[in-house]
Amino acid sequence: MTFADTERSRSEESRISPVFWVLLATLVTSGLAVGNGYGNARLGIFLFVVSGWMVSLCLHEYAHARTALHGGDLTVGAKGYLTLNPFKYANALFSFVLPIVFVILGGIGLPGGAVYIERHRIQGRLKHSLISAAGPLVNVVLALVFLLPVGLGWFDLISPQVVVDDHQYQETYLQVAFAFLGYLQLTAAVLNLLPVPGLDGYGILEPWLSWKTRRAVEPFAPYGMLALFVLLWQSPLGGYFLRLVLWVMDLVGVESGLVGAGYQLFRFWES
Repeated sequence: MTFADTERSRSEESRISPVFWVLLATLVTSGLAVGNGYGNARLGIFLFVVSGWMVSLCLHEYAHARTALHGGDLTVGAKGYLTLNPFKYANALFSFVLPIVFVILGGIGLPGGAVYIERHRIQGRLKHSLISAAGPLVNVVLALVFLLPVGLGWFDLISPQVVVDDHQYQETYLQVAFAFLGYLQLTAAVLNLLPVPGLDGYGILEPWLSWKTRRAVEPFAPYGMLALFVLLWQSPLGGYFLRLVLWVMDLVGVESGLVGAGYQLFRFWES
């Protein structure tokens, strides 16, 4: 293979997928529609949140893959992980389908499954930890992107105010859409940073554990996310988690009522 062929191959491996562009276009278009009062506001918020959540999941997995590439795993490009195509990831069910179902059912951004990284190609515990940390850091950045404009009141005067059951609120539709999507990003970041087997928080910690401990925990990794989901809904852990997330949102000036209004409007089928 010539140098030109190699460069062309690398370029194709990093070319952004049309699927991602469609998701991004849906996010922008639905956001503009909600902000300008076009069409059904509830359906617009639903499309905005779902497409935004899908975009964030793609970026989350891309961050893992890109960090792994620089860490020494050169196979991630051939696997399609750098194209931001959700259909290229190791487990579409855990990476995308289940997280969207969890958003619809419980209004929490439960993280999805990670891309498959060939860890034996990567040398150094710090590199392994950084690969695991890259995904949640994307969610932290996106949480700030969506929450800070709300906290700073950028949307107060540029979009129609929320009307639910003939009652008009002070908040605007775009405001609550941003607040709810930012809340999902924040919940995903916090949950994913927990040291639970199968999640990125444990992936950050795992390289520093003894071989014996890692072998003992390994069989439980596939069930970590589902166990966490059960605990959030069936134990006091859910209440503690919610208070922590709302406390962080309060730090950036976003009221919890905005999230509640956003979630109510997101469930357009209940109108």
